Amino acid sequence: MKATQKLHAAGQSLWLDNITRDLVSSGTLKRYIDTLSVTGLTSNPTIFDHAVSKSAAYDSDIQAMTKSGVATEDLFFRLAIADLQQAADLFRPIHDRTAGVDGWVSLEVSPLLAYDAEKTVKAAKSLHAAAARPNLFIKIPGTKEGGSAIEEAIFAGVPVNVTLLFSRAHYVAAAEAYMRGLERRIAAGLSPDIRSVASLFVSRWDKATMDRLPGELRDQVGIAVAESSYVAYRDLIDSDRWQRLENFGARPQRLLFASTGTKDPKAPDTLYIGALAAPNTVNTMPEETLLDFADHGAVDGLLARDGGAASATLAEIAKAGVNLEALAADLQSEGAKSFDESWANLLKAIETKSHALHHS
Repeated sequence: MKATQKLHAAGQSLWLDNITRDLVSSGTLKRYIDTLSVTGLTSNPTIFDHAVSKSAAYDSDIQAMTKSGVATEDLFFRLAIADLQQAADLFRPIHDRTAGVDGWVSLEVSPLLAYDAEKTVKAAKSLHAAAARPNLFIKIPGTKEGGSAIEEAIFAGVPVNVTLLFSRAHYVAAAEAYMRGLERRIAAGLSPDIRSVASLFVSRWDKATMDRLPGELRDQVGIAVAESSYVAYRDLIDSDRWQRLENFGARPQRLLFASTGTKDPKAPDTLYIGALAAPNTVNTMPEETLLDFADHGAVDGLLARDGGAASATLAEIAKAGVNLEALAADLQSEGAKSFDESWANLLKAIETKSHALHHS
């Protein structure tokens, strides 16, 4: 049995952190579903920037929409939604078979809205309606301002992938926003069966601390933070508050491990896959990491319910001079800035192509 199949059998969903038109049209995504146990995918501005700028697959659509006077940002969302609709349709049998637990794709609102809750909710509603697929998440950053946007989107019935979470505290805040939205739906006589995932970014911790920690703690921060967050996730599901919500028909907001491609060239290329196996969670991985794990990965065990050595490891990291709370805030801010830059690059790439195709 392949390592990907073992991970799937352990109860964890393997999602691909990539989407391109070529990936879908070539049959590659379907092959990953059939042979590598892939049951969903995620996208972000960086992924679409690479997809559009490095492929001719979008040229005819860009040319046609440019001639029709479609604005650049709207043009992008039309391209992205078309890709994600095809991917969502491929995952729809999985979505139906798992009663909505799995088989999801994700589309992010403009990252420029990360600190504007009202505009984020408006965009989330509009994009979800335009996609017209029940298995499409709208990604909303888990910033402080994003908390109210998450709550409002869930209350409005929009499935949400909360992104840019970097710590246990970030995860808990996202989970509480999700529950507030569900509680408001119950109070309004609405179904609380609105799905969500909370995406915890892992590898960026180790990239940020690579040169600040002694050798024995190198590449240990991300996994320890993930283990600590997993404890909070399990505690929340066991809580009286959540049990009440579940009694009304709610389903857990699943913890998702994101940014799981290894950044350290000295570390194993599947470091964050085998180490973060856990039932009823998701690991969304870059295409290269997925293929590496299928080829030579291993599932040695599941995350400990009590977090294992996470607390001790995090204490040692703090003793070594890393302020984990401050670094989490910095990583979230840097992540939002990085997505802003990718967004700008993406729109510029579309504009450049539009101009070139218009004059070709």
